[in-house]
Amino acid sequence: MNRRLVSVFAFALLVAGGTSFMVYRLVMSHAGAPAPPVPTNKLLVAARDLQVGALIHDTDLAEIGWGGTVPLHALKTRQEIVGRGVVANIYQNEPISSDRLAPKGAGAGLASTIPIGMRAVALRVNEVVGLAGFVLPGMRVDVLVSGSPPTPGTNFRGTLSRTVLQNIEVLSAGQKIAKNVEGKPEEAQVVNLLVTPDQAEILSLASSETKVQLVLRNPLDTQEAVTHGTSVASLFGASDSATPVSFHVPVERKIPPAPPPSDMTIEVYSGGKRSEQKIDLPKENEQ
Repeated sequence: MNRRLVSVFAFALLVAGGTSFMVYRLVMSHAGAPAPPVPTNKLLVAARDLQVGALIHDTDLAEIGWGGTVPLHALKTRQEIVGRGVVANIYQNEPISSDRLAPKGAGAGLASTIPIGMRAVALRVNEVVGLAGFVLPGMRVDVLVSGSPPTPGTNFRGTLSRTVLQNIEVLSAGQKIAKNVEGKPEEAQVVNLLVTPDQAEILSLASSETKVQLVLRNPLDTQEAVTHGTSVASLFGASDSATPVSFHVPVERKIPPAPPPSDMTIEVYSGGKRSEQKIDLPKENEQ
Protein backbone atom coordinates (compact mmCIF):
# COMPACT_ATOMS: atom_id res chain seq x y z
CA MET A 1 0.00 0.00 0.00
CA ASN A 2 2.79 2.41 0.84
CA ARG A 3 4.62 1.56 -2.36
CA ARG A 4 1.53 2.38 -4.44
CA LEU A 5 1.10 5.71 -2.64
CA VAL A 6 4.72 6.61 -3.20
CA SER A 7 4.36 5.74 -6.87
CA VAL A 8 1.31 8.03 -7.24
CA PHE A 9 3.09 10.90 -5.54
CA ALA A 10 6.14 10.38 -7.71
CA PHE A 11 4.05 10.36 -10.89
CA ALA A 12 2.16 13.49 -9.83
CA LEU A 13 5.42 15.24 -9.03
CA LEU A 14 6.82 14.29 -12.42
CA VAL A 15 3.75 15.61 -14.25
CA ALA A 16 3.75 18.84 -12.26
CA GLY A 17 7.45 19.38 -12.92
CA GLY A 18 7.04 18.75 -16.63
CA THR A 19 4.07 21.11 -16.84
CA SER A 20 5.93 23.83 -14.95
CA PHE A 21 8.92 23.44 -17.23
CA MET A 22 6.77 23.77 -20.35
CA VAL A 23 5.01 26.87 -18.98
CA TYR A 24 8.38 28.39 -18.09
CA ARG A 25 9.74 27.76 -21.60
CA LEU A 26 6.58 29.24 -23.15
CA VAL A 27 6.74 32.41 -21.02
CA MET A 28 10.45 32.89 -21.65
CA SER A 29 10.01 32.43 -25.38
CA HIS A 30 7.43 35.25 -25.51
CA ALA A 31 9.43 37.53 -23.21
CA GLY A 32 12.62 37.15 -25.21
CA ALA A 33 11.00 37.66 -28.60
CA PRO A 34 12.16 40.87 -30.34
CA ALA A 35 9.61 43.71 -30.66
CA PRO A 36 8.04 44.06 -34.07
CA PRO A 37 9.95 46.59 -36.20
CA VAL A 38 8.59 50.15 -36.10
CA PRO A 39 8.27 51.68 -39.57
CA THR A 40 10.78 54.55 -39.86
CA ASN A 41 10.55 57.43 -42.33
CA LYS A 42 13.39 59.61 -43.47
CA LEU A 43 12.66 63.24 -42.65
CA LEU A 44 14.52 66.51 -43.10
CA VAL A 45 14.97 68.53 -39.91
CA ALA A 46 16.86 71.66 -38.90
CA ALA A 47 20.50 70.94 -38.10
CA ARG A 48 20.55 74.02 -35.82
CA ASP A 49 18.23 76.77 -34.59
CA LEU A 50 17.06 78.96 -37.49
CA GLN A 51 15.94 82.49 -36.67
CA VAL A 52 13.34 84.58 -38.47
CA GLY A 53 14.79 86.18 -41.60
CA ALA A 54 17.48 83.51 -42.15
CA LEU A 55 18.03 82.03 -45.59
CA ILE A 56 18.19 78.24 -45.48
CA HIS A 57 21.26 76.57 -46.96
CA ASP A 58 21.94 72.91 -47.54
CA THR A 59 24.18 72.75 -44.45
CA ASP A 60 21.24 73.89 -42.27
CA LEU A 61 19.44 70.58 -42.91
CA ALA A 62 19.90 67.09 -41.51
CA GLU A 63 18.16 63.83 -42.40
CA ILE A 64 17.03 61.58 -39.55
CA GLY A 65 14.80 58.55 -39.08
CA TRP A 66 11.32 59.58 -37.98
CA GLY A 67 9.09 57.07 -36.25
CA GLY A 68 5.37 57.59 -36.30
CA THR A 69 3.24 59.93 -38.36
CA VAL A 70 4.97 62.54 -40.49
CA PRO A 71 3.73 66.11 -39.75
CA LEU A 72 1.15 67.33 -42.25
CA HIS A 73 3.09 70.27 -43.74
CA ALA A 74 6.57 68.76 -43.44
CA LEU A 75 8.73 69.14 -46.55
CA LYS A 76 10.54 66.00 -47.69
CA THR A 77 13.08 67.13 -50.29
CA ARG A 78 15.96 69.57 -50.10
CA GLN A 79 14.86 71.24 -53.33
CA GLU A 80 11.67 72.39 -51.58
CA ILE A 81 13.58 73.95 -48.67
CA VAL A 82 16.98 75.30 -49.70
CA GLY A 83 16.97 78.98 -50.69
CA ARG A 84 13.79 79.93 -48.82
CA GLY A 85 13.55 82.45 -46.00
CA VAL A 86 12.43 81.64 -42.47
CA VAL A 87 9.31 83.53 -41.32
CA ALA A 88 8.95 81.78 -37.94
CA ASN A 89 11.64 80.36 -35.67
CA ILE A 90 12.64 76.74 -36.39
CA TYR A 91 14.47 74.84 -33.68
CA GLN A 92 17.10 72.11 -33.93
CA ASN A 93 15.77 68.67 -34.94
CA GLU A 94 12.37 70.17 -35.77
CA PRO A 95 10.85 69.10 -39.12
CA ILE A 96 10.88 71.82 -41.76
CA SER A 97 7.27 72.87 -42.28
CA SER A 98 6.07 74.86 -45.28
CA ASP A 99 4.17 77.33 -43.09
CA ARG A 100 7.44 78.34 -41.42
CA LEU A 101 9.04 79.38 -44.71
CA ALA A 102 8.53 82.26 -47.10
CA PRO A 103 7.34 81.46 -50.63
CA LYS A 104 10.06 80.30 -52.98
CA GLY A 105 11.80 83.28 -54.55
CA ALA A 106 10.75 85.72 -51.81
CA GLY A 107 14.27 85.77 -50.39
CA ALA A 108 15.17 86.28 -46.74
CA GLY A 109 15.23 89.09 -44.22
CA LEU A 110 12.41 91.43 -43.24
CA ALA A 111 10.80 91.54 -46.70
CA SER A 112 10.13 87.80 -46.71
CA THR A 113 8.05 88.08 -43.52
CA ILE A 114 5.58 90.57 -45.04
CA PRO A 115 2.35 88.82 -46.06
CA ILE A 116 1.05 89.33 -49.59
CA GLY A 117 -1.00 92.54 -49.82
CA MET A 118 0.53 94.11 -46.70
CA ARG A 119 3.27 96.71 -46.22
CA ALA A 120 5.97 97.38 -43.63
CA VAL A 121 6.31 101.05 -42.66
CA ALA A 122 9.35 102.22 -40.69
CA LEU A 123 8.46 104.64 -37.91
CA ARG A 124 11.16 106.59 -36.09
CA VAL A 125 10.65 106.68 -32.33
CA ASN A 126 12.62 107.61 -29.24
CA GLU A 127 12.93 105.76 -25.95
CA VAL A 128 9.81 107.34 -24.48
CA VAL A 129 7.69 107.09 -27.62
CA GLY A 130 8.89 103.52 -28.05
CA LEU A 131 7.47 102.62 -24.63
CA ALA A 132 10.93 102.54 -23.06
CA GLY A 133 12.02 99.62 -25.24
CA PHE A 134 9.03 97.39 -24.63
CA VAL A 135 7.85 97.44 -28.25
CA LEU A 136 8.93 94.02 -29.49
CA PRO A 137 8.20 92.08 -32.70
CA GLY A 138 4.80 90.44 -32.62
CA MET A 139 3.23 92.94 -30.22
CA ARG A 140 0.18 95.06 -31.03
CA VAL A 141 0.00 98.83 -30.74
CA ASP A 142 -2.28 101.79 -31.41
CA VAL A 143 -0.96 104.90 -33.18
CA LEU A 144 -1.73 108.34 -31.73
CA VAL A 145 -0.97 111.64 -33.47
CA SER A 146 -0.79 115.12 -31.94
CA GLY A 147 -0.75 118.35 -33.91
CA SER A 148 -2.63 121.41 -35.05
CA PRO A 149 -5.24 121.25 -37.80
CA PRO A 150 -4.14 123.07 -40.97
CA THR A 151 -7.27 125.30 -41.02
CA PRO A 152 -8.30 125.86 -37.42
CA GLY A 153 -11.18 128.28 -38.14
CA THR A 154 -13.05 130.09 -35.39
CA ASN A 155 -13.51 127.09 -33.08
CA PHE A 156 -9.78 126.30 -32.83
CA ARG A 157 -9.00 124.69 -29.47
CA GLY A 158 -5.21 124.30 -29.67
CA THR A 159 -3.25 121.12 -30.33
CA LEU A 160 -5.40 118.08 -30.98
CA SER A 161 -4.62 114.42 -30.24
CA ARG A 162 -6.45 111.43 -31.63
CA THR A 163 -6.03 107.75 -32.40
CA VAL A 164 -5.59 107.15 -36.13
CA LEU A 165 -4.76 103.41 -36.21
CA GLN A 166 -5.59 100.56 -33.88
CA ASN A 167 -4.40 96.98 -33.35
CA ILE A 168 -1.31 97.29 -35.57
CA GLU A 169 1.28 94.49 -35.46
CA VAL A 170 4.92 95.34 -34.80
CA LEU A 171 6.92 93.56 -37.48
CA SER A 172 10.37 94.47 -36.18
CA ALA A 173 12.01 96.65 -33.54
CA GLY A 174 15.28 98.09 -34.77
CA GLN A 175 17.20 95.27 -36.42
CA LYS A 176 15.34 92.64 -34.40
CA ILE A 177 12.77 90.80 -36.49
CA ALA A 178 12.50 87.74 -34.25
CA LYS A 179 10.11 87.64 -31.30
CA ASN A 180 11.77 87.84 -27.90
CA VAL A 181 10.43 84.81 -26.04
CA GLU A 182 11.79 86.15 -22.75
CA GLY A 183 10.03 89.51 -23.17
CA LYS A 184 13.14 91.50 -22.26
CA PRO A 185 13.03 95.22 -23.15
CA GLU A 186 15.24 96.28 -26.03
CA GLU A 187 15.63 99.91 -27.03
CA ALA A 188 14.88 100.64 -30.67
CA GLN A 189 15.00 103.92 -32.57
CA VAL A 190 12.96 102.56 -35.48
CA VAL A 191 10.05 100.14 -35.50
CA ASN A 192 8.41 98.58 -38.54
CA LEU A 193 4.64 98.28 -38.43
CA LEU A 194 2.67 95.82 -40.56
CA VAL A 195 -0.12 97.77 -42.26
CA THR A 196 -2.32 97.90 -45.34
CA PRO A 197 -1.44 100.28 -48.21
CA ASP A 198 -4.09 102.77 -47.00
CA GLN A 199 -2.71 102.68 -43.47
CA ALA A 200 0.79 103.17 -44.85
CA GLU A 201 -0.30 106.49 -46.38
CA ILE A 202 -1.75 107.60 -43.05
CA LEU A 203 1.47 106.72 -41.21
CA SER A 204 3.65 108.46 -43.77
CA LEU A 205 1.73 111.72 -43.48
CA ALA A 206 1.41 111.49 -39.70
CA SER A 207 5.13 110.92 -39.15
CA SER A 208 6.07 113.94 -41.26
CA GLU A 209 3.40 116.42 -40.14
CA THR A 210 2.60 115.47 -36.52
CA LYS A 211 4.07 113.90 -33.42
CA VAL A 212 3.45 110.15 -33.32
CA GLN A 213 3.20 108.00 -30.21
CA LEU A 214 2.69 104.25 -29.92
CA VAL A 215 0.28 102.86 -27.33
CA LEU A 216 0.86 99.26 -26.27
CA ARG A 217 -2.17 96.96 -26.09
CA ASN A 218 -2.92 93.39 -25.07
CA PRO A 219 -2.49 91.06 -28.08
CA LEU A 220 -5.74 89.30 -27.11
CA ASP A 221 -7.66 92.59 -27.23
CA THR A 222 -8.58 92.85 -30.90
CA GLN A 223 -11.64 95.09 -30.55
CA GLU A 224 -11.33 98.61 -31.96
CA ALA A 225 -12.45 101.26 -29.47
CA VAL A 226 -14.44 104.31 -30.52
CA THR A 227 -12.42 107.40 -29.62
CA HIS A 228 -13.26 111.08 -30.02
CA GLY A 229 -9.83 112.68 -29.61
CA THR A 230 -8.99 115.46 -27.18
CA SER A 231 -7.60 119.00 -27.27
CA VAL A 232 -5.44 121.27 -25.16
CA ALA A 233 -8.50 123.36 -24.32
CA SER A 234 -10.28 120.33 -22.85
CA LEU A 235 -7.34 119.65 -20.54
CA PHE A 236 -8.02 123.02 -18.89
CA GLY A 237 -11.73 122.45 -18.51
CA ALA A 238 -12.97 124.03 -21.71
CA SER A 239 -15.68 122.29 -23.67
CA ASP A 240 -14.59 120.35 -26.73
CA SER A 241 -17.92 121.13 -28.36
CA ALA A 242 -17.38 124.84 -28.91
CA THR A 243 -20.15 126.58 -30.82
CA PRO A 244 -18.82 127.51 -34.21
CA VAL A 245 -19.19 131.11 -35.31
CA SER A 246 -20.58 131.53 -38.79
CA PHE A 247 -19.58 134.38 -41.06
CA HIS A 248 -22.21 136.14 -43.23
CA VAL A 249 -20.92 137.58 -46.47
CA PRO A 250 -23.08 140.57 -47.65
CA VAL A 251 -24.78 139.83 -50.93
CA GLU A 252 -25.65 142.64 -53.32
CA ARG A 253 -29.35 142.57 -53.96
CA LYS A 254 -30.55 143.51 -57.41
CA ILE A 255 -33.76 145.58 -57.54
CA PRO A 256 -35.92 144.31 -60.37
CA PRO A 257 -36.92 147.01 -62.88
CA ALA A 258 -40.47 148.38 -62.71
CA PRO A 259 -42.83 146.85 -65.24
CA PRO A 260 -43.47 149.13 -68.26
CA PRO A 261 -46.86 150.91 -68.35
CA SER A 262 -49.53 149.15 -70.34
CA ASP A 263 -51.06 152.43 -71.67
CA MET A 264 -50.32 156.16 -72.08
CA THR A 265 -52.55 159.19 -71.40
CA ILE A 266 -52.24 162.25 -73.71
CA GLU A 267 -53.72 165.65 -72.88
CA VAL A 268 -55.25 167.44 -75.90
CA TYR A 269 -56.05 171.21 -75.89
CA SER A 270 -58.46 172.58 -78.51
CA GLY A 271 -58.92 176.32 -78.00
CA GLY A 272 -59.93 176.69 -74.39
CA LYS A 273 -61.05 173.06 -74.06
CA ARG A 274 -58.93 170.33 -72.50
CA SER A 275 -59.42 166.63 -73.08
CA GLU A 276 -57.50 163.38 -72.40
CA GLN A 277 -56.94 160.41 -74.69
CA LYS A 278 -55.55 156.98 -73.67
CA ILE A 279 -53.40 155.10 -76.11
CA ASP A 280 -52.75 151.35 -75.54
CA LEU A 281 -49.04 150.59 -75.82
CA PRO A 282 -47.96 147.39 -77.53
CA LYS A 283 -46.51 144.69 -75.20
CA GLU A 284 -42.84 143.61 -75.51
CA ASN A 285 -43.69 140.19 -76.89
CA GLU A 286 -45.90 141.82 -79.52
CA GLN A 287 -43.05 143.99 -80.82
